[in-house]
Amino acid sequence: MPTRVLIPSGALGLGYDAEALARGIALNPDLIAIDGGSTDSGPSYLGRGVSKYSRAGTKAEWKGLIEARAQAGCPLVIGTAGTCGTESTVDWFLDITRECLAELGQTAKIAVLRSEQNPTEVAKAFAAGRVAALPAAPEIDAILIESCTHIVALAGAEQIAAAIDTGAEIIIAGRTTDTATIAALPLMRGDHAGGAWHGAKIGECGALCATNPQSGVIVIDFDATGFTVTPLADGAYCTPHTVSAHMLYENSDPFILHEPGGHLDVTAARYVQKDDRSVRVEGSVWVPSDRYTVKLEGARTAGFQTILMATIRDRRYVENIHAWCEDILAKHGARVQNRLGLSPEEFSVELRVIGVDATLGKLENRAAPPVEVGVLGIITAPTQDRANEIGKLLNPFLLHHPLTREEEQPTFAFPFSPAEIDRGAAYEFCLNHVLTLSDPMEAFRLEVIHA
Repeated sequence: MPTRVLIPSGALGLGYDAEALARGIALNPDLIAIDGGSTDSGPSYLGRGVSKYSRAGTKAEWKGLIEARAQAGCPLVIGTAGTCGTESTVDWFLDITRECLAELGQTAKIAVLRSEQNPTEVAKAFAAGRVAALPAAPEIDAILIESCTHIVALAGAEQIAAAIDTGAEIIIAGRTTDTATIAALPLMRGDHAGGAWHGAKIGECGALCATNPQSGVIVIDFDATGFTVTPLADGAYCTPHTVSAHMLYENSDPFILHEPGGHLDVTAARYVQKDDRSVRVEGSVWVPSDRYTVKLEGARTAGFQTILMATIRDRRYVENIHAWCEDILAKHGARVQNRLGLSPEEFSVELRVIGVDATLGKLENRAAPPVEVGVLGIITAPTQDRANEIGKLLNPFLLHHPLTREEEQPTFAFPFSPAEIDRGAAYEFCLNHVLTLSDPMEAFRLEVIHA
């Protein structure tokens, strides 16, 4: 049975074109699907269990989609609710949903899919051989697993299908794969499996597969042989190039995409311009695996951080900025060890040179003489007090340290006072593994709420 999925945006919080969304609603979609987050912004959100996006912005956009859902008369589903999909962010998002419904004078049946894992249970699964490393995964043990502040499992199409099967009008899912919320309904309705997963991958970021990537809204039609993707904003259109190129996005292999329960192979996919806006795709293949696995993401506290910033315009110092930083690191490190009695393993200090190579470091291959540079000091230590103390020891170096002993003492600029800014806990990703399940719902919990 052909299935039409409307995707308002690549992620809730990025905004969407209201006129294009209205066009999508007029097309009578079978499902409205949107992503709520990812790991793109680093481990802190998962580590703390909070959303990257503002509550006010999230509520405004979600309220608009709840209204659109009522007009379309179809389910509305969000995956990875609240950026990271933990219990706390799912509850945060559920609270927003209740507020929106109350303000709109609506009621709805809500299915809540929870993805957070108990670290102790994950450690037991690891001991039982059910946790396997993905490429480039860090070494782990039970102690590391149990040190995670939050662990989530990435739900696939099967878990989203279970939520849809409840008859819910709104589905709030914890951590999911980016494609799961889009692929689930076409798979449930017997559409082409390769097309369902491939179309979901193409549509996961909204209009990023079109010529106007910021426009957001697209619709994908799935059927027995493939899918057709159509952007809905003014001036946006898809081409075989823009559609096929999206297999390169966040994917190490442009032809293979791994998902729970198997992988997608688009080696033989054919991309054809259907009309001036739409592209038709056929030939994608879904290859089931012999075991069902879900990816695990975990984060833990890596220490506490204090940062400092100095700005430097003196030409001689700008030209010799790396030598200056290296000398500061050596002298400051010795002072920290002498004054605080710390070993080098108990703290770390980085000096990133903004305007030269702060992003790529030693990988930077372009050079141009900057007028000024910023030097960002990043201190990580086991406690916030200790990080701040190390920052105070770094302060006079960034303010007055000369290139050589023979010259006059320079003075540079701090843009803030006090110069030391405590960032609080810093987090690191520490799981890049898969968990083997005997049943797709084994690691997930589903509840139905009437609001």
